[in-house]
Order: sequence, then C-alpha cells, then structure tokens
Amino acid sequence: MHKDDEISKALIHLNNSKSLIINPKVVPVNNTIINPNLVIEIILQQKEVVVVTPQVNSNVFYNNGKSQISGLAVGVKPDEANLMYNIKSFMVEGNFDLLKSNPNGIVIGSGISEKMNLRINDNLNLTSSKGVNRTFKVLGIFKTNNSNTDKTKSYINISASQQLLKEGTSYITDINVNITDPENAEGIATKLSEITGYKAEGWKQANESLMAANKMRKIIITFVSLTILLVAGFGIYNILNMTVSQKINDIAILKAIGFKGKDVIRIFVTQAVTIGFLGVIGGVLMASVLITILKNVYVGGDIGYFPIDYEPIKYLQGIVIGLVITFFAGFIPAKKAANVDPVEILRK
Repeated sequence: MHKDDEISKALIHLNNSKSLIINPKVVPVNNTIINPNLVIEIILQQKEVVVVTPQVNSNVFYNNGKSQISGLAVGVKPDEANLMYNIKSFMVEGNFDLLKSNPNGIVIGSGISEKMNLRINDNLNLTSSKGVNRTFKVLGIFKTNNSNTDKTKSYINISASQQLLKEGTSYITDINVNITDPENAEGIATKLSEITGYKAEGWKQANESLMAANKMRKIIITFVSLTILLVAGFGIYNILNMTVSQKINDIAILKAIGFKGKDVIRIFVTQAVTIGFLGVIGGVLMASVLITILKNVYVGGDIGYFPIDYEPIKYLQGIVIGLVITFFAGFIPAKKAANVDPVEILRK
C-alpha cells in the first residue's frame, strides 16, 4: 500500500468546443502515508490480515572507497519484516536479528557484497537522495537468487531510513500486508483501497509480467501433458482393438456358452485399466526420480536451482486423468466385442 503521484487537472475548458485543452503533467506529491499508525490499525481489524509492517524506501548510493553503486535501502522493523518476507531464510552470512539492536547496522545483498568487496563487520557509507551521508556496519548478507535485488537492495532500521531522507518518525512510504489466502490478494487490495483511500496492490497485480509468463508456461505444460496422455490412450486403444480382432472367435465362443455383453466389456476394460494402473505406478516412480535429480541441477542466474518440486495435486491429477483415458481407451473396443454375434462369427 502506497501513495501515488497524480495527474494534473485541465488548464482550460472551452464550453463551446468539443476539444479539451489540457496539460497532462505528473504532479509530484510527498509520497507519504498520513497518520500511518491509524491506517495500520484499520488494516489489522480485517480478519483476513495476518501481518502488517511499515517501511521507508530510500534511493541511495553505496560508497566504499572509490567504488559507488546505486541502490535501494529499505527501512524496516526487523521482526515484522522477517515475519513478512522470511528474510532469515535468505541469509548466507551474519545474523539478521542483530539489526534490531544496532541502529547503525545494515544487511546487504550478495551482489553489493561482491561488487564492493564487503564482508561482515565492514563499514559501508550511504548517500541518500537528500544528500545525507551516513556510515553503516555490515551485519549480514542475503542472497535471493534475483540478481537485480541482490545487487541493489539492503535493509536498515526504519528510523535510519527516515533520517537519510530528513523525515520524522511518522514518515512511511509503504505498508506491506500479509493475508491468510494469497490467492485472494486482489480482492483484499481493492477492499483496503476503499477503506484507507490509498492505492493497494495484490502480489499478482504488482508482478503482472511474471504472472503472464507463468500462466503461459502452465498452459503449455497442460497441453503437452494432455497430448502425451491422449497418445498413450490411443496406444492402448489400438492394442485392445487388435486383441478384439484376433480373439473374435474366442469372444464368440464365450458368448455362445453364456457370457453376456457386459461380461465381455468387463474383461477388456479390466485389461485396459490394469495397463493404465501399471503405467501410472511407473510414471509416478519415474517422475519422483526425475524431480529429485532436477531439484539438484543448478541452472544459474536469477533462477538458481531448477525450479521444480513435488506437488501432490499434480500427481493426483495425472493419476486420475491417466486412468480415465485408459478406461475409455478400453471401453470402446470392449463395446465392439460385446456386440459380436456368435452365430455369424462361428459360421465364418
């Protein structure tokens, strides 16, 4: 949740003309949240909300000797920020908890550490956009495997960030909210916008490009998987269809001695489902082995290790779809076998 810049209003409006002369410029405003404590209190009253934490974003230059890089220093309340982002899980050196007791401490991304040759307990000078210089002590290094984040982002105490921007203790640029159901983030964001009057974005809305790419990937994977299952189903159908053709005399004899059509159907459907069941077991075992191997493959870049994991829902979907397809792949030729007239077959 944050405050956005606004577009300026029309300068001239001609009543007798269809045209509207405007000057559409962005009006710079002080991007702060008025009375943030009240806003946080209102948000916490919503039953879907789990964690709420304020932060102050400050564009800075990191200085170490002659080295200088630009980045973003995020002022946070350490305990709340860790509950929100689980920062401790990304730590590769140092201790994030030390930030609570050290107002001059900073936790930096691994990219900043590598570029500026910084280690734990080293000093790092920050210059803010307001021209304030301040030296911080490196208390920890985190690595998210997102190169842009690791090369630019750092965490400091919220009070230190306010001082870098020459602002008071009530200055807040963003309020981050964690809810019980992440999939309902867009609905909660709309609700919070109406209640507070500030712009609220769900995580999907804030990452539209990534969500579009993820959706496209899921569609491709789904169609490829269904295609493979359908091909397997046609394979089973062809096998059973050939079996019916080859065993037509045996089927006729079975019907002649009293077997009904549903008995013949049960025989072939059982055969098809058995093939499908064995295939499902083999597929689950092979998928588990491949996932175990791929999880340990390092692809590098922002991705890190191959992004794959065991998903019980996907296993269940594969098993159900596989068995359904094999059932119909066996039912169609079985129906054909059930309609065999034993008299005509035995005459031939």
